[in-house]
Amino acid sequence: MPIIAGVEEAGRGPVIGPMVMAIAVIDSKNESQLRKIGVKDSKQLTPKRREELFKQLMQVLQVYKFTIIPPKEIDAALNSDTSNLNWLEADKSIELVKLAEKEFKIDEIFIDCPSSNIDSFKSYLNERLNIDPTCLVAEHKADQTYPIVSAASIIAKVIRDREIQKIQKEYQVEFGSGYTSDERTITFLKEWVKEHKTLPEFVRKSWVTVKKILEEKNQRKLDEY
Repeated sequence: MPIIAGVEEAGRGPVIGPMVMAIAVIDSKNESQLRKIGVKDSKQLTPKRREELFKQLMQVLQVYKFTIIPPKEIDAALNSDTSNLNWLEADKSIELVKLAEKEFKIDEIFIDCPSSNIDSFKSYLNERLNIDPTCLVAEHKADQTYPIVSAASIIAKVIRDREIQKIQKEYQVEFGSGYTSDERTITFLKEWVKEHKTLPEFVRKSWVTVKKILEEKNQRKLDEY
């Protein structure tokens, strides 16, 4: 039976913390087990349920891999003339597939495409992966369609949640969801800048909201003269 893989990210949008990408690999004859244990888009699951499914996935999957992309690397991609967040995801997807293929030959790959130009995204991957183009499926919201992508989504989300917990424990801080739509997150950022005059390494400095907060700080300094 074909070996299939799903690739997905967690934490693309927040201003705080890393983005995590994961690949989940399974023998297609066992794919029905994913549905059986209740695998679905990680955003539809509670943190507790994700952790439970994560443990179950370890028993079902052939292999899984993940990569943690720190804010500094995300900022570098967004500030580059030759890259952006979509191409960063594409490159990390390629790395994950190649890493997983050291253990299993993958016959078909399913990826949640972040780009509005699916054809361009697929072409980029096809040029760099040793796989028949017909065996690479890149779609928007693939995590809602393909259980193996949902599995990768759960893995990525669990790993990111753990990374966020590490940050909160190490720095003894509470910053809400980490999204700029969260008032607690904005309050945290403003108070941190007020106290430290800059932002910590776990914050993405290329986000517009962060730039505005820093600009406001600099403007206040000018007004003091």
